[in-house]
Amino acid sequence: MINWNDFKKVDIRVGTIIEVLDFPAAIKPSYQLKIDFGPLGVRRSSAQITSLYKNKKDLINRQVIAVINFPPKLIANFKSEVLILGVILENKVDVVLLQPDRRVTNGLKVA
Repeated sequence: MINWNDFKKVDIRVGTIIEVLDFPAAIKPSYQLKIDFGPLGVRRSSAQITSLYKNKKDLINRQVIAVINFPPKLIANFKSEVLILGVILENKVDVVLLQPDRRVTNGLKVA
């Protein structure tokens, strides 16, 4: 179990995907994403979401939920700066992205 102070350390924010690129250097099929977090700036992320989100254009302008205060992680030749949150399905492969149920301002904190 974690306590409230542990949870408060995790900075979870809303951002909008503004760019989606294939990531052929990744070991598992992935995209390279640029996400706009409003006043917090644009951050990059690697996401293993290619099986359910085959059309990259469908991801553009989609709001997502991400943890923004993990240290950057080098994945192949790409620096991933945030962790996008999603639900891992029963097959342990497919991921459904978490998103707000209505449009909100980029950078707002999730609590």
